[in-house]
Amino acid sequence: MVFRPQKTNFQLKIVENIQTLSMWANNPWRRYSTSLIILLLGYFLGSSLGMVSAVVELMDPVAAFLSVVFIEILIVLRRNFRIERKKKFLVLLLDSFRLGIFYGFFTESLKLL
Repeated sequence: MVFRPQKTNFQLKIVENIQTLSMWANNPWRRYSTSLIILLLGYFLGSSLGMVSAVVELMDPVAAFLSVVFIEILIVLRRNFRIERKKKFLVLLLDSFRLGIFYGFFTESLKLL
């Protein structure tokens, strides 16, 4: 006999908010504008992390390691959410955020040449 774990109030609120956000994003303009905002937020985060680690200079290997670990965690989350069809919008947001971070790192690396 398999027992399913009890759903907590926090878990219900998070799942409820994701479903509400997905229903709100049925309109393509809303979906793409939210995706663009998340992409720009990822770009800002990636470029600012690149600038901070370049200024400190002692933290370059540590910052690179933490950045790679963070991007790999986003990839694992994408694989987990891709299985469920209901969370297509969340997968789109994760991909936009990951692409923005990568693009921010890329433009910061071009500045260092």
